[in-house]
Amino acid sequence: MRYKNIIVLLILIICFIIQSCTAGENEYGIVKSWYNNQPATVEGAKLKINEPVEIKVEVTSKVDAFFIGIELSEPGVTKSYDVISGPSDFGEYISEYDIKSGWVKAYTWTICPNGNWTDGNAPINIFVQFTKEIGDTLKIQYSIANPHIFDEQYSGSSSSHVTTDPSSTNQSQSNSSPSFGIIAALLSVALVVMSRQRKI
Repeated sequence: MRYKNIIVLLILIICFIIQSCTAGENEYGIVKSWYNNQPATVEGAKLKINEPVEIKVEVTSKVDAFFIGIELSEPGVTKSYDVISGPSDFGEYISEYDIKSGWVKAYTWTICPNGNWTDGNAPINIFVQFTKEIGDTLKIQYSIANPHIFDEQYSGSSSSHVTTDPSSTNQSQSNSSPSFGIIAALLSVALVVMSRQRKI
């Protein structure tokens, strides 16, 4: 019986970890983001020079806040991307003041590699600062994606491609949850272990 409880607890912990990896959250707010409609953090992205990609960030305030600052950034010294359209450039703050609890706003950028950095990875990061009042600040920051930029010119009309499971494409982050396959596999393992325990 003790093993059964441990297995159930492990499954719940794994499911929680999988869900919580898709967004940043603290007691002041939640930050969700997408790279071409795929929930962050996206791994295995590949881009060519001038290949457009859409970045979306949704910020939710859980408190009345004096100020919220949002910054799309790249950590490298070399500026690897240009903003084609969007509410700010890389490294520029978007400032929101006098926010009420429950406030939600989405920001969308279309960016592309500019050719200054190629044959390597160039992370796309989000930084959000929630200031409840002067001197009372909490921050959320993480990588939305870490694309590998090829030294090739983009010539197609389709969006950038990502080497991920096709079933995850266009999955909304706000509705994201562990895939049925992962849950089924975990439950199968738990059932096998429990059936073996009964035989002993």
